[in-house]
Amino acid sequence: MLLESALLAVVVAALVFAFTNGLHDAAHTIVTSIASRALTPWAAIPLAALMTLLGAFLGEGVARTIGQDLIDPIQGGDGLAVLFAALCGAAVWNLFAWYRGMPSSASHALVGGMIGAAMASAGEVRWGGVLTSFLLPMLVAPLLGWLLGYLIMLGILWLFRHTSPRSVNRGFKLAQSVSAATLALGNGLQDAQKTMGIVVLALVTVGHQSDYAVPSWVVVSSAAAISLGTATGGWRIMRTLGRRVSRIDPARGFAVEAAVSAIMGLTSLVWHAPVSSTHTTTSAIVGAGTARRLAEVRWAVFASIVKFWLLTVPAAAVVSACVYGLVRLVF
Repeated sequence: MLLESALLAVVVAALVFAFTNGLHDAAHTIVTSIASRALTPWAAIPLAALMTLLGAFLGEGVARTIGQDLIDPIQGGDGLAVLFAALCGAAVWNLFAWYRGMPSSASHALVGGMIGAAMASAGEVRWGGVLTSFLLPMLVAPLLGWLLGYLIMLGILWLFRHTSPRSVNRGFKLAQSVSAATLALGNGLQDAQKTMGIVVLALVTVGHQSDYAVPSWVVVSSAAAISLGTATGGWRIMRTLGRRVSRIDPARGFAVEAAVSAIMGLTSLVWHAPVSSTHTTTSAIVGAGTARRLAEVRWAVFASIVKFWLLTVPAAAVVSACVYGLVRLVF
């Protein structure tokens, strides 16, 4: 009975984390469309919530990576304590970043939480999996975001160099309706699966299942939680991305959304790697801005964001280790 109660606590914590993930990542899925005035907030938020919900049903490769590649499952109550602590550490960091209005990565917070809680327990961290399935994608995805954002924006500037700015803006406002929906779909495909992976790992830990297949109820509940968070909106982070990093017009917004959508699809469906859509979007905004000129980007703001990125994994790890110690002390 106690083990079942602990499992329920982990599932609830996972859904709370998914909500904070949606609350946090809603900012980057719709900020470019709102900042460019292609969509109103009241159109962009329901669109993002719906497409995030749909994206959660399109695959489970990232969920399997989270469940299998990062830490060894620890059987019984201690394993559930590790997962509960990891989720608490990640959720606390998400809420702190949201409060500060900083576009931090919920994915990196979750992995940091898993590492911190596992190291505080008798568990083993699969460092080979952390390197290939987390650290490498963590570095590659933002670089790809910058490069694709830069190249797509450069192509737009060249193709429409003889077209009036008003006509270009009008055309890309329409195009952003499609690219914004695609970006939200990719967000659901990536981020909802991270919650699924944790819940499946909890089910394996207590012996409810022996493989890492994702049950339908896990897909539905994770998708609903992250979509609810997305529908709530992350206005603090939107102000940072939409106004403080670089000016966003419809053409630039389309370039960012197209770049990030392509990277989310590639990493989710082909690589099965948990990457940060927040970092990728921020880098794509910088890349699209530098396609015009370097002065388009507020580099001091971007440097502050990068510093926050670097704190995510160690901070979430420390919080998770403390939560694990508290859980062990009490129970």
